[in-house]
Amino acid sequence: MLLTLAAVVLSGVAHAGPDTTRDSLDRLEEVLELRIEDGRLVPDELLPAVLVSAEPRYVASEDWFSTRVIEVLQGALGEGGIRLCEACMAPRAYVEDGRLAYSTGPADVAEIIRLDEQTRGSSQAARSAIWVDEHRGGVSIRIVDLATGQVRLGQNIDPGLMEHANSERMYSLSAELERRARGDSLTQAFVDFAVYPGQHISMDWTDQWGKTNAQMSGITLSVIDPILGIGGCHYSRVEPLNMLVGGQVVVALPTALARSFSDPDLDLLDPLVTVAGVLRVPFGRSNYGGVLTISTNGQVGFGLSLMNISPIPVLL
Repeated sequence: MLLTLAAVVLSGVAHAGPDTTRDSLDRLEEVLELRIEDGRLVPDELLPAVLVSAEPRYVASEDWFSTRVIEVLQGALGEGGIRLCEACMAPRAYVEDGRLAYSTGPADVAEIIRLDEQTRGSSQAARSAIWVDEHRGGVSIRIVDLATGQVRLGQNIDPGLMEHANSERMYSLSAELERRARGDSLTQAFVDFAVYPGQHISMDWTDQWGKTNAQMSGITLSVIDPILGIGGCHYSRVEPLNMLVGGQVVVALPTALARSFSDPDLDLLDPLVTVAGVLRVPFGRSNYGGVLTISTNGQVGFGLSLMNISPIPVLL
C-alpha cells in the first residue's frame, strides 16, 4: 500500500513540472510583450540574439521545450533574429597562439561573442544572448547585452507570476529598509472629498516618518470648510485595515486678510482657525479609500480619499 501510494504521488510530481512549463512559457511571451510595450526591451537593440541555452529539466519536456522557446522568442521579438547556439553548451576546444584550451559547461559572454564571430559568416554580429531554462516551478529567462554585459532582463516565470510578485515585494522591502537607514523622508499626498452630509474638501502633502513609518506630518490646503485655508496636519497609522487617524489645523485666508486690514475680531466667511478630525480607510492595496471628517465648523462628511494619484503634484 505504501509503495503504491508513493508511486502515485511521485508520478503526480513528475508530470506537474512539464504541465507547469507550458503555462509558464505562455506567461513568458506575455511578459516579453509587456516589457517591449513599456520600453524596457527594444527588439532593434537585442536582435540578432544568440539563444545560448534552452535547457529542459524533465525528460517529458525534451521533445518540445527548445522549439517552444524559439516560438516564444520569435513571437515577441520578431522572426529571423534568433540564432540557436548548439556549441555554447557543448565541450569546446580552442587553439590560440600555441595554446590549447578545452572548456565545458555554459559559455561566458566573451566566448559567446567568439563563437558568433566564427559561425555567423557575413551576417550582422549578435547584439544579445538569451538563456531560457526549465525549472521545477516554471522557466527562467536571462537576456544579456553582449556589448556591455548588462542584464536587460532576468526573471523567473511561473504560471501565476507569484515568484515575480514576491521578488517585487522583497525588492520594495529592501529599498524601504535602505531608505529608513539613510533617514530619507517619504512624501505622501491625499485629496479628500467628504461631501455628505457636510462638505470638507482638502489636499494634504505629508512626510512619512517614525521608526515604523507610522506617522505622517505636513501641510494642508482647504477649498471648503474653510472656503480657502492653509495649515498643518498630522496622522498616525493604526490597525486594523491600515487606517489613518489624525487631524488638520487650518487658517482661513479670507478671515486672516480681513482681520489684518480691519477689525481684529472680524470673522469673514469662516472663523480664523478650523480644526478637523480625519479618518481614512484604504480600499485594500489600492490608491483609494473612504474618509470621514468632523470639523469645528459643524461639518460632518463622508466621502472618497485619493491617495498618491499621479496627477497630484507630489514628489515622484
